[in-house]
Amino acid sequence: MPTRVLILSAGIGEGHDLPARMLADGLVRRRPDAEVTVVDGLAAMGRLSLLIADDGSDFMFEEANWLFDLTYLLIARFPPTRALTRALTHRLGSGGLLRLIAERRPDVIVSTYPGVTEALGHLRARGRIAVPVVSAITDLAGLHYWAHPGVDLHLITEQESADEVQHIAPGSPFVCVRGLISRAFERPVDPATARRGLDLPDAGPVIVVSGGGWAVGDLAGSARAALAADPGATVLALCGRSEEKRAALRRDVPDEPRLRVMGFTDRMGDVLAAADVLVHSTAGLTVFEARLRGCRVVSYGWGVSHIRLNNAAYRRFGLAEVAGGRAQLDAALRRALAAPREPDVAYADRPDAAAEVLALSDMRA
Repeated sequence: MPTRVLILSAGIGEGHDLPARMLADGLVRRRPDAEVTVVDGLAAMGRLSLLIADDGSDFMFEEANWLFDLTYLLIARFPPTRALTRALTHRLGSGGLLRLIAERRPDVIVSTYPGVTEALGHLRARGRIAVPVVSAITDLAGLHYWAHPGVDLHLITEQESADEVQHIAPGSPFVCVRGLISRAFERPVDPATARRGLDLPDAGPVIVVSGGGWAVGDLAGSARAALAADPGATVLALCGRSEEKRAALRRDVPDEPRLRVMGFTDRMGDVLAAADVLVHSTAGLTVFEARLRGCRVVSYGWGVSHIRLNNAAYRRFGLAEVAGGRAQLDAALRRALAAPREPDVAYADRPDAAAEVLALSDMRA
């Protein structure tokens, strides 16, 4: 009988959907007869969960950052309301998840979204899920909900996350893996070759400005600062899937031949190989990918919610520059442009996420 793997993501950003897709591809590549299904776990948990996490996000991201920050504080950092949120999550979402699991009959379940992981861990710890549960963690810090004592295996992308995972879920195994991002990052890319492939200048620094899949944060301010950082710099602004943000950026920074505006791309391996510096607003996988390529990172433009905790961890571990305002951004860009390029050549030698998931399933069989 083929191995059945159920991957639960959430359609609220590439930071959750990309790892789900990459893991699914890796599973089928390793075991072609595997039955791998990717499902929106939030949708399975019910309309209220989807409404809170998805339908309200655009408003909070764009119009009310303070509300998003406050919501995160209450849900994830203040123990009394965190406990209440967990109780509501279990009560409202457990039934839908259990129905989905009964329908799909998986041999192993993987979650790439923390709210779904929390509910799965709770159900697994109480014996209501009989198959192993895996959490695929793609944030560096702020891992309440990402980690859970009931989870059988935590897959982490950052070794620096290990202590927090062990604190939240003592005794639960973890592995620092590859395979939750594009396979392109497992192979080195010559920066000059990447530039030619993207039609970028051979000479002068390239600075990438990014607001993630939803293009949040101070993209225009980042672009202006990047243009001012070096008179020979080319600035590539990534506006995700938002045509509105692309138009706004062209309007806010007009008549600038050194500014290139790009929408969503599946060529991040080449983009970050071509770039000298990344200015990014939402932490997470894009910062990790940049560091793999040796592209220096400045976190700037949207330091709220879980981004605040990730920024603190970047400082603590020395993984990225963090700027809180334009003056800090200018200084951080100067330091980043002067720093040496140091790609992570050891990433390709990490254990493969798909292999770890299949091994857990095989142990059960």
